[in-house]
Amino acid sequence: MNQIIQEKYCQSPHSPGVYLMKDAKGKIIYVGKAKDLKKRLASYFISKQHPDTKTAALLGMIKNFDLVITASDHEAFILESNLIKEHNPKYNVLLKDGKNYPLLRIDMNETYPAIQRVRKIKNDHALYFGPYSSSLSVNRTLKQIQKIFKLRKCKNTQFKNRSRPCLNYQIKACLGVCCNEVLESDYKKQVKDAILFLKGRSRQVVNRLENEMKTHARLQEFEKAAQVRDAVFAIENIMEKQVVVCPDMKDRDVMGLVWNKGKAVVTVMMVRSGLLIDTVHYPLDLGFKAPDEVISAFVDQYYGKTRFLPSFVLLNQRIENLGEIEERLTQSQGKKVVVHCPKRGEKKRLVDMAVVNASRELEKILLKEEEERASMVLLKSLMGMERLPQRIECFDNSNMSGQDPVSSMVVFTNGRPDKSAYRKYIIKDIEFQDDYAYMYQVLERRFSKTQEEMAWPDLLVVDGGKGQLGMAMAVLKDLGIDHFALAGLAKKDKAKGEVFDKIYVPGRSNPLNIGQAQKALYLLQRVRDEAHRFAITFQRKRREKRGGLSILDSIPGIGPKKKKMLLVRFKGIENMKKASLGELSFLPGITKKLAKILLTELNGG
Repeated sequence: MNQIIQEKYCQSPHSPGVYLMKDAKGKIIYVGKAKDLKKRLASYFISKQHPDTKTAALLGMIKNFDLVITASDHEAFILESNLIKEHNPKYNVLLKDGKNYPLLRIDMNETYPAIQRVRKIKNDHALYFGPYSSSLSVNRTLKQIQKIFKLRKCKNTQFKNRSRPCLNYQIKACLGVCCNEVLESDYKKQVKDAILFLKGRSRQVVNRLENEMKTHARLQEFEKAAQVRDAVFAIENIMEKQVVVCPDMKDRDVMGLVWNKGKAVVTVMMVRSGLLIDTVHYPLDLGFKAPDEVISAFVDQYYGKTRFLPSFVLLNQRIENLGEIEERLTQSQGKKVVVHCPKRGEKKRLVDMAVVNASRELEKILLKEEEERASMVLLKSLMGMERLPQRIECFDNSNMSGQDPVSSMVVFTNGRPDKSAYRKYIIKDIEFQDDYAYMYQVLERRFSKTQEEMAWPDLLVVDGGKGQLGMAMAVLKDLGIDHFALAGLAKKDKAKGEVFDKIYVPGRSNPLNIGQAQKALYLLQRVRDEAHRFAITFQRKRREKRGGLSILDSIPGIGPKKKKMLLVRFKGIENMKKASLGELSFLPGITKKLAKILLTELNGG
C-alpha cells in the first residue's frame, strides 16, 4: 500500500458513501459503494486474503482513490449508478452496448406505426421489445408478426412517397397502407394485437380474433373470415412450440448468475404469460465485485437499457440493496415490482433452470478461453518467444492500382479480436504503388507512439513470405525497434503440394515446421485474414466515397449544399442509387426534373 493510499485510508470514515479507484494516470478504473467506507477499503488494502490472483493484480493497479460520503445507503446506491454511467470505469460490471442485442420498436404516435428492428433504445416515447438473444431470433419474430398482422415494413420517407404498393403487399405480407384506403382504427387494431403478441399475450389475441372471425362469418363475409382464421392458425402454431414454464400465467424475468475464474454469466429467461419466450446470456468480468454486487449492478443496468419490465424479477443470488432496487424499478415502471430470491417451490425451479443454462454458457466461454490460451502457448513455443503473445498486431495494405492506398492494423488480445484497438491509416504523399514505402510509413506512424500512449505488441505479423518479412525487418531496424517478435505468414503453394500456410521468422531461411502446432498457425491465420478484411473494407469505402463525390460534382444543379444533404440523408452513393424518384424529389431543393437527372447519372444512364 503506497503512502497516498495509506494516509487516505487512515482518514476514511465509518460512513456510507462511494469510492472511486484511480490508476497511475489518475483515471477512474472502478467505482463502488459501501455502508461503511472504512470497512470496505480495509477489505481491499488491509486484508491479506483475496478471492483470486486476478483481483490481486487489479488491486495492484490502484494508485489513489477518492471518497464521496452520502447521507444513506440509498443515496450511495444512486450515486454509484450515476458515476458508473458518467465515467464508464474499466473494471466495473458493464453491460455490452445494445448493438449486441437487437430490439423491436413501435412508435404509437405515428398514424400508421411500423415495426422496426433497432439496436439502441432512445428516449422517444416509443415502445421497445427485447432484447432478443440474436439476429436470428429477432428476425424470426419479425417475420412471424409480418405474416400474421401485415404491418408495414418500409421507412417513413418511403411510406410517404410511394406511388404503388411494394412487393410485401403483393405477397400478402402488408396491408399496403401506403396506397390503399385502410382505416387508421383498423390498422391500429392490428398493431395492438402485435404488441400483445410481443408481450406474450397470444391467447388474448387468439380470443379476440376468434370472435372477429365469427362476426365475419355471421355477416357472410367469408373471405375476411378466412383471413382471420389463417392468422389464428399461425398464432396457435407458434404457441404450440412455446414452453409453458409457469402455470400461474404471470410475467417474470428469471435471472441466474454463475461465476468461475474471474468470469461470470447472467442468464435472463423471459417468461410472458407463463410461456418461456426467449433466453439471453450476458457474459461479464467480475472485476473487483463479489457475486451479490454483480447481480445488483446487472439488474440496475439491465433495466436501464430495457424498457419492458415485468412485475416479478426472480434471482438466484441474494443482494444487499434489494429494497433500493425494488423501489427504483417500481418508480420507473409506475407499478409495484417485486425482486425475489426464492428458496423453494415452482419459482425456485425456474431460477435453477436459469442457473443450469448460465453454467453451460460459462463452460463454453471458459473452454474457448482455454483453447485460445493453448494456441498462444503453442505459438510461443513454436517461435521460441520469451513471453506469451498476449497482444498480436498485424498490418495489411490495400490499394486499387496505386489509388487510394490505405493500411489497417488489427489487434488480437489473448487470442481474440480487440476491435477497440484497431486502427486505420490513409497512406499520404506516395503517388505510386510501393509496398515498402507503405509499410515504412505506417510502421513509422504506428511506433511513433510510446508504450504509454499505445501498448506495443508481443508479436508483429506481416502478410507475406520472406520478402515481406525482410521488408518489415528493415523498416524496424531503421526505426531502431527490436522489442518484440516478428513473423511473416505466407499462403501455401498448392502446386507444390503444400498443405499448410508457412510461417517465416527472422534468421531462418526456411519456414517453421508446423508439425503438431497447427492451432498456433490457425491463430495467425485468423489474425492475417482479419487484417485483410479490415483493410479491404476501408479501401473500398474510400474508393466509393471518392468515386461518388466525383459523380455528384459533375451533375448540373448539385452544388456543395445539396451534395452534403444527399450524402447525409442516404449515407452513401449506393443507397442513393436505390432511392425512388419520390424519395429524391421529396427533399428540399430537389425538383422532379433534377431527381430524374440524378438517378440517370448515378445509374449510368
